[in-house]
Amino acid sequence: MCPLSLLERVSDVLRWQQRDPSFNLPWKQKSFPIFSDSSPLYHTLKKPEPLTPQEENDLQLGQERLWKLCEKCVQANIPLTVDAEHISVQPAIDYLTYLTAIKYNKNDNPIVYGTIQAYLKDAKERLLLATKAADKMGVPMGIKLVRGAYMSSERKIASSLGYESPIHNSIQETHASYNDCASFMLEKIANSSNAVILATHNVESGRLAVTKAIDLGIEKRNQKLEFAQLYGMSDALSFGLRNAGFLVSKYTPYGPIEMVIPYLLRRAEENRGLLSASSIDRELTRKELKRRLKAAIFRCEVQSFQ
Repeated sequence: MCPLSLLERVSDVLRWQQRDPSFNLPWKQKSFPIFSDSSPLYHTLKKPEPLTPQEENDLQLGQERLWKLCEKCVQANIPLTVDAEHISVQPAIDYLTYLTAIKYNKNDNPIVYGTIQAYLKDAKERLLLATKAADKMGVPMGIKLVRGAYMSSERKIASSLGYESPIHNSIQETHASYNDCASFMLEKIANSSNAVILATHNVESGRLAVTKAIDLGIEKRNQKLEFAQLYGMSDALSFGLRNAGFLVSKYTPYGPIEMVIPYLLRRAEENRGLLSASSIDRELTRKELKRRLKAAIFRCEVQSFQ
């Protein structure tokens, strides 16, 4: 879409403007808030140089590429989810995503979904600010909620710069943050045109979300609520949700091996309960194979008897 170095530069100037509102960004268009009062700004320790004319042009080209994708998605009525990355580039990603959502999320139909990483301490605050601004502008908001995948690197960077980690201190706090954000978004879609994709491999989070959705009277086939897991991971959760009548997507990483493997490793780090979940999948698979084998043997015996 655009160079990683450009996303870093745009994030730097956006962070500095958050520190100093007088810092002028002539290219900046109307978007939703991308920072909260507790957002970490330590990646930009000194005032950055303004974007050069070439950088502004490259940013415009990246924006236009994103808009071309959105045009196709609108035509096909298929949502476009913009994934999250490490916080050195996330402000620029959020800016472009929200800018695009304002343009394409129309008529109670969110096409563009931004991603909130619940392992960040400021996740709920930023979610509140963004959805409040969207409501005020009359823009239906699409949110994909994930736990987060850069725990080790984010903590190392913060520590090296002498700052507190932006990540919750424990996996339990991350679970609580995820479930809190999920509950908030479920309440939003029950009372407005917002939409949410709950991307989780955690069985408890899935159970809590289903219970909340039923309590709120959200229809199971409601297009504004979707669950998502990686293909081959937490299949028991995926089938359970689907059998209960909810919409479920299975994500398949696609690309060069040197990019896909690190992606999957980050997902494994993000989902520390994944091994236990996989053991559940294996046990259920064994039970199903045993059931089918018994059924096949029984059919053979009946046929032999006949």
